[in-house]
Amino acid sequence: MASLDSVLDKDGVRLTVEDAVATVSLTNAAKRNAQSPALWRALTEAGRSLPGNVRVVVLRGEGKSFSAGLDRQAFSPEGFDGEPSFLDLARGSDEDLDAVIAEYQDAFTWWRRSDLVTIAAVQGHAIGAGFQLALACDLRVVAEDVQFAMRETSLGLVPDLTGTHPLTGLVGYARALEICATGRFVHAAEAERIGLANLVVPTEELDGAVRDLAGALLAAPRDAVIETKALLQGAASRTYEEQRIAERAAQGRRLRDLAGLGD
Repeated sequence: MASLDSVLDKDGVRLTVEDAVATVSLTNAAKRNAQSPALWRALTEAGRSLPGNVRVVVLRGEGKSFSAGLDRQAFSPEGFDGEPSFLDLARGSDEDLDAVIAEYQDAFTWWRRSDLVTIAAVQGHAIGAGFQLALACDLRVVAEDVQFAMRETSLGLVPDLTGTHPLTGLVGYARALEICATGRFVHAAEAERIGLANLVVPTEELDGAVRDLAGALLAAPRDAVIETKALLQGAASRTYEEQRIAERAAQGRRLRDLAGLGD
């Protein structure tokens, strides 16, 4: 029987590892997994703490909601204990503000590493920063009660936690603009229809469906999955001819490796 090792547990984030599968859990169910700078730093640390044998990372939220988004305490004059408030950050220089937001974004970037396949298991609310965290993953398996929404514009802000690029890639510019500008909810059936969700399942089947998907992803050799993910990630920025060249180069590497002729 595989052992389940706890690698990190802090600031509303827990990382556990079972063989080649890591699970990152948001653990503040009482606050619907609302997000804070401390949580973002813990997510960044989780990414840096992954053992080298991990191939699949599952992201989940405990309780009824995946994540209700940014903790509104961020907008209070006092902010979070030991943290500058967002109002204080706004009074700083452009350079300082840019550096702080870039640090926050680090929590959302490592999920697309080419050596990992990441799956968001999403139930209930995935709003604002919660929506962007689900979008940070490669794949999304969602429960029938899921409610996605990008509510930043209703607060006078823009989505700035890396969500705009994957959202536009998944649903196209016009629909992404409409979802972001209106802040409306996207429910399970629409999410599957427009490409936000890979699979919709009853809430009680969410964990099992994610386990099955992780197992299917582990069935193929790791290097083949890595090369395939890299090919697909770069496809949108390449011409058709450039993609053909990239495919040939990747296949050449795979064939040499299989023949024992790799570096």
